[in-house]
Amino acid sequence: MRRQQLSILTLGDPQLRQLALPVINIDDRLQQLINNLIWTAEKTNGVGIAAPQVGESLQLFIVASYPNLRYPHAPRMEPTPMINPRIIAHSDEQVPGWEGCLSVPDQRGQVDRWREVEVEYCDRRGHLQRRIFTDFVARIFQHELDHLNGTVFVDHVADAAELLTDAEYFAQLDSIPAITDISHT
Repeated sequence: MRRQQLSILTLGDPQLRQLALPVINIDDRLQQLINNLIWTAEKTNGVGIAAPQVGESLQLFIVASYPNLRYPHAPRMEPTPMINPRIIAHSDEQVPGWEGCLSVPDQRGQVDRWREVEVEYCDRRGHLQRRIFTDFVARIFQHELDHLNGTVFVDHVADAAELLTDAEYFAQLDSIPAITDISHT
């Protein structure tokens, strides 16, 4: 299947605020969307992307952590499509961390997320998967799950002082703790 970079909706587009619909059929059209989402995340230096961000109201996102220009300290993992994902358990501990979003260009915000999440999702073959993610990958999962519920990271930023431009973020990058992750299958 040919891959295509998709246009990403930006904050203000009402489609970003809609609840995504469950995926019913894992067919060729969905496989093509998955391939295009992976390609789009890679080409835009994203570590995750959700179908609603490209105008597809489906419970589908990609978690694709890797070191790149936007997240130079991100841990490396294979791009993982997650269909009808959900959190089934989480740690009590929440940790603050800087987040950005392809739909909110040139902004970073300090967001509290659970440090560890146990999740279920269907893979691209329709097989149910259960995994535990921690730290940065757990953060990506929670961020992308928000997109399926019509929420963006700026909704979680408590204080405008916790928002930075990308330029301000990168100027401070040396003083921001390195991103680490321990993921379990």
